[in-house]
This record gives sequence, C-alpha cells and structure tokens, in this order.
Amino acid sequence: MQFRDIIGQEELKRRLVASVAAGRVSHAQLFTGAAGAGTLPLAVAYAQYLNCRHRADGDSCGVCPDCRQIAALAHPDLHLVFPVNKQGKKSGEVITSDAFLPLFRTVFARSNGYFSPQEWYDALDLGKTLRGAISAREADEIIRKLSFKSFEAEYKVMLVWLPETMNEEAANKILKILEEPWEKTVFLLVSEAPDRLLQTILSRTQEVAVPRISTEVLEAVAARHGQSDPARLHNLARLAGGDYLTLQRLLAGEDDELTRDCFGLFCSLMRLSYNDKHLELVSWAEEVAHLSREQQRAFLRHAARLLRESYMLHAGLADISYLWGAEADFCGKFAPFIGNENVEFLLDEIERAMRQITQNGNPTIVFTHFALSVSKQIRRK
Repeated sequence: MQFRDIIGQEELKRRLVASVAAGRVSHAQLFTGAAGAGTLPLAVAYAQYLNCRHRADGDSCGVCPDCRQIAALAHPDLHLVFPVNKQGKKSGEVITSDAFLPLFRTVFARSNGYFSPQEWYDALDLGKTLRGAISAREADEIIRKLSFKSFEAEYKVMLVWLPETMNEEAANKILKILEEPWEKTVFLLVSEAPDRLLQTILSRTQEVAVPRISTEVLEAVAARHGQSDPARLHNLARLAGGDYLTLQRLLAGEDDELTRDCFGLFCSLMRLSYNDKHLELVSWAEEVAHLSREQQRAFLRHAARLLRESYMLHAGLADISYLWGAEADFCGKFAPFIGNENVEFLLDEIERAMRQITQNGNPTIVFTHFALSVSKQIRRK
C-alpha cells in the first residue's frame, strides 16, 4: 500500500512524509476519522513508508521486500490487531486477531483497505447483534510480540484497528508499553470513535486527524467510474459527504433502496411528531429497533442530512440545497418547522442516538427516547 493508492489526503500525506524526513516519528500515533476517509489504508501506507528501503518522491518504492510484504499485510515486523468475535463462542474461549488474519488480509485486499467496521463484522458472520472486540488476552499478545527484536525492518509496527473496541482491562494493560515502548517500535492506532478511548490512552498518543475527502477529489473518482454529467458528478460527490465508501454505494445504486427506506422512516417520524401521536411513535421506534445496526446508523445519517437541508430551506438558502424529487417536496413543506430554536437540539439528539447505537445500546430504548424527544421539538416555533 503506497501513498499514491490513497484517495485524496494530499496535504496529510505530505505532512507524514515530512515528519519522517525530519526524524519526528512519534512512537504512538492515533489516526482518527471515518473508514471512508481512508484512515486504515493511510496507516498501512505510512507503515510501509517507514520501513521502505528505497523511498523516493514522497512515497515508498513498492517493490522492495519490505514494501511487498507490508502491502500484503504479511511482514513479520507488522503486527495487526482488530476486533474479533464468532457465533457460538464457548464460555472461556479465547479469540484473538491471529486466528482471523487470513480473512482480514482478504477483506483488505478486496477493498484496497477501504471497508467499514460493519463490513468486517459481516465477513466474520456475526449477525445483527454480535460485535467484535479486542480482549485482555489480545493485549497480552501485543506485549509478547513487541518484546521480540525486529526480524527485517527498521521499525516494529503494531497497528491496532478500532482500539475503541478494547475493554478497560485490555486498554489498561497496554498503557505502559504505549508510553515507553521498546526502541524503534511504533504504535499506529486507527480509530473511528476516539471519544470512546480511555483518556490515559489519548494522552499517550499523537493524533493524526484524517479529514473527509474533498468534493473535488470525489468528483474525479466518480468521473473515472464512468459518470460524465457535471451536475450529477457534483451531486454524487456532495451526497457522499467526503466518504469514499458512501460514494461507492451511490455509484453502484446500492443506496437507492436504503435511501428510500430512510426517507420513509424520516417522514413518518416527523408526521407522527407533528401530530403528537405518542403511541404510534413507540411503534415507530420498535420498527427501527428491528433493523440492523448499520441500517439504524444509516437512518440517523440521512435524518441529519434532511434536517440540515430543511434548515437551509427555512433560512432562504434553497440555491445551495441538494434535494430533489420526493425529498424536495417533503422538506419544502417541513422547513417552516425547523429553525434556530430547535435544529441544534435535534442534531444533538441524532448524535446521541448514533453514539448509543455504536456502543451497542438497546435499540428499542434508544429509538423510543429519540422519537419522543424529537416529538417535543417539531411544533416549537
């Protein structure tokens, strides 16, 4: 994985290259950002650059033995840790990343590193309720592996994907080695939710914030996939919201049905809220609770987008609104009920629900509270 394989992020790539050239390689770095922004492939490309024997023109060579092995996630000095689990796990059974490393390599190679936690859990066949985790035994393995000398490369790299899935015991076990690792050892933590990490871990890492991909870059990506109409290119890129994974789904038409379902749920919620149909709102919450976690998260993302678009219509900014068809019709009528007095509260409720669902909160409780909270705000002018 070379920097040239990363979509966009040119300024960040330059900063990473410059830090290596200046000898400022922090022993513990926290890459933060959405999966679709390229956090995981960027961390792998950085690990490859660190250990490349023939760096040139701001990138690894891609052909030396270290480059080839790291690109395949098969280098003896690149250690990978990621959340794992399995259906039917026996009481006391220990599950670590090593048992699933071949599958992880396959998913990484197939997607070029751009895949979501949900896609990984689907590959593990965890169903709707199980989620992966990084266990205390995994933390013991981290310490054991890093105690060995390097085999071939200049740096030993411990790449931990989704460290927020560590339980407190696991997180506490790695604190000392995270603060005082062996020489030429680099931790790369790749997180979508750094707010869920222990403060003691955050304080021991240097953050590398990975921003969302620019609209211009995503437009160029869409063009390479055969889109030619300038207006459609811009709309697709904007709807993707800086997320390459979302753009992929839009280009494949996979989001069409999901978008319609999310829009229907949004319309139902707002109509029931406007009419104070509390019992029906509870039924609405139960319907959403039966969706998969990823569908629930998708609904919340769509709800936030539609609220923001409605607010822009209310503010007289229709010329920069990206709504059409049924969405434009509904939000045009709904916009008068979204203003300064309630839009921030509603978006905060969406963020709260998103956080609780991500943390495996009970979806019936989460969405019942969410629906009733929203209903109190819709008629407020």
